[in-house]
Amino acid sequence: MSKLVVFSFLGGDLNQGFPVVTAQLWCHNQFVPVKLIGSLPPAPELSELYRRWQLLYAAVHQRLGSNQRIKVHSQDITNISVNDFDEVCQQLQANINVWLKFESFQNIDRQLRTLLSHHDEIRVIIETNIVLMHRLPWHLWHFFEDYPKAELALSNHEYESPQLLQKSPTGKVKILAILGNRVGIDIDKDASFLQGLTDAKTTFLIEPTRQTLDEYLWNHDWDILFFAGHSNSLADGDTGEICINQTETLAISQLKNALKAAIRRGLKLAILNSCDGIGLGRNLADLNIPQMIVMREGVPDLIAQEFLKNFLTAFGDSKPFYLAVREARERLQGLENKFPCASWLPVICQNPTTVPTTWQELRGNFGDIKFVGEVSTKDKFATPKLKFWNILLSTLIVAVSTLGLRYLGVFEKIELQTFDQMLRLRPKEDPDPRLIIVEITEKDIQSRQETTKGLKSISDSTLAKLLNKLQKYQARVIGLDIYRDFADPPNRSNLIQLSTEFSKDNVVVVCKSRDSKYDPQGVKPPKDLPVERQGFTDAIQDPDGIVRRQILMMAQEPSSTCTTPYSLSLQLAIRYLSYENIKPKFNEDYVQFGSKVFKRLKPSRSGAYQQGVDLGGNQILVNYRNTDYQRVSLDDVLSDEFDHKSLKDKVVIIGVTANTVNDTWSTLYSTAQQDYQEIPGIFIQAQMVSQVLSAVLDQRPILWVLPYWGDILWICSWSVVGSLIIWRVRSLSDKGCAIFVIVVILYGVCAIALLKQGLWLPFIPSAFAVVASGVVVVLIQRRQEFFTIPQPLVK
Repeated sequence: MSKLVVFSFLGGDLNQGFPVVTAQLWCHNQFVPVKLIGSLPPAPELSELYRRWQLLYAAVHQRLGSNQRIKVHSQDITNISVNDFDEVCQQLQANINVWLKFESFQNIDRQLRTLLSHHDEIRVIIETNIVLMHRLPWHLWHFFEDYPKAELALSNHEYESPQLLQKSPTGKVKILAILGNRVGIDIDKDASFLQGLTDAKTTFLIEPTRQTLDEYLWNHDWDILFFAGHSNSLADGDTGEICINQTETLAISQLKNALKAAIRRGLKLAILNSCDGIGLGRNLADLNIPQMIVMREGVPDLIAQEFLKNFLTAFGDSKPFYLAVREARERLQGLENKFPCASWLPVICQNPTTVPTTWQELRGNFGDIKFVGEVSTKDKFATPKLKFWNILLSTLIVAVSTLGLRYLGVFEKIELQTFDQMLRLRPKEDPDPRLIIVEITEKDIQSRQETTKGLKSISDSTLAKLLNKLQKYQARVIGLDIYRDFADPPNRSNLIQLSTEFSKDNVVVVCKSRDSKYDPQGVKPPKDLPVERQGFTDAIQDPDGIVRRQILMMAQEPSSTCTTPYSLSLQLAIRYLSYENIKPKFNEDYVQFGSKVFKRLKPSRSGAYQQGVDLGGNQILVNYRNTDYQRVSLDDVLSDEFDHKSLKDKVVIIGVTANTVNDTWSTLYSTAQQDYQEIPGIFIQAQMVSQVLSAVLDQRPILWVLPYWGDILWICSWSVVGSLIIWRVRSLSDKGCAIFVIVVILYGVCAIALLKQGLWLPFIPSAFAVVASGVVVVLIQRRQEFFTIPQPLVK
């Protein structure tokens, strides 16, 4: 089982001690770590002993004549034996272990040992900003003897997740090998090891100029950066520099921008096979490179070459990164007769927010990976393939949950409001030239004192005169949107005249259906008027009070006094289109005029209408025109004070607009007005007639919705596609931007589909699914970071 232990040394140094030392143990199946706290006393002798060891190390290797990748300066010690050096090594090891046996720190040690197994793969990271703490040979701690699969890495206190771009796998590990200043050293064998890798593509830069190196880092994708040549640490190991050729020496800060670009494009590992690399490692760590291998001190050529060969062999054979480094490091012990402390030199520098890479990952081949960092592929969170299926499954769960919420009507109100808002995006339209409204205003009623039986209307005689005028001026169809379930007092001659006008084939009058629940009475049509010229005007409001639907046809209750199955708007449209030789076709699910089909909203669930809405009868959505209709008052018609030609071949609808008559309704344009104002029902009827005529004759879109399974597919598709896009985006801020952009695109697609094709797509539930899926993706990735990168995200 793979585990991670992170030691943080805070608020002190070797001279003052460390009052707070924390250890965090992360396991692959934990969300939060086990946290242990201790302390360490001052150890100034350890600092002095290490300085002495460092000087003796340089002197011994100079005396033994080892070719090293820096020039050794050891004037302080001129007479030293190997035995003296061995004694200092033993003292350093003993003092480190005595220091780490301090009682307060032993509390951490004992508890860790109860939680760890000798068979565990353990990554141990030392977090500190103190250079000397990075230089100490921590691998001499007895802990690493007791746990043969544990290996050490160094880290600064501050780090961030690298911002990596996705790139297509090539099946080859792409290595940029920089062979720098080689004066006095042999780096050809390093090159031969890299060149012999069968599943890698190595590009060699031999003593490059700064400009050449910069261009290669900027303009190409690399998996591994390799450097061999002279290097050095400055300011007592706080900064590092490399000699890229015989005349140019560069600090890491001088390559900062190019290295950041390389890391962003996928650089995951840097191998600095050169001397005194602690400063280089610290500087590169500030750039958030995922991991590095550096040498603590000056390194002989043979040691550098043997380590590289053994590491590449183990790493290429699918060993986890940390175990490959430990194996290659420990194999150097066999050369310590000639090269003392050779196994002390290699050390890992790790960005704790990243999973240690594998050779197969670098190749882009995940099929045969045994480990991703430290987690077996049997772990369901291990491989990218399994991560993909986790993302997909979680996204589908979100989509199904969204559909469930929509089924319960959670989104209904906001869906309807968004539908209104999208329709209001259309520019103002021209009035429908085929319609004109004769309105009976409050002035018309008052001037004629035409209040009959307490109802605000006009008398039979006035209505007869009006109809006669309209016939005279050749109106094609006349619709009377006034209930006539009463008559003038008997024995009046105008009854005969009105009956004559009602007998004309182009006159349609209204009645109101009986509804046992809401209107048990209904309103009957005028006496003796055939049902073929009757139309109901039943209005249907959505739960928010807005009229968005019209009923074209519906079956009446047997006891209803209004027996016509057709609405007034449909009756008027049928008669008008008959003059254009366009005949209707009726079906249970649609009404068709020529090639135009008005499909009903499904009675169970259609579009946003999911709960508590009666979709009975043949209902369609009203495609309102953002315009006013031509209208003329009753007085103007009767006094001939208007353009007579404006009535010819028109659909004329007669209705009351007096504000004392309770026949006003809300539309999507009413709610958008600064001063909310309902409109008379006569204008709603005009909109309904116009939408049928405009669709048939002008190809204006008919509003429609997807079938139920189409809504499901649409919502699920956006949820899945959105989550996959968000999954591929790296940083949290970019994920947030991606969610925003996806929702904006979704809104644009839905708006265009509605305005151009009349298709009302489910925007709100789809947007909710995208956002919820995005959040789930982030949580899954964070969870996987806890499992596979058991470490705090950013410090």
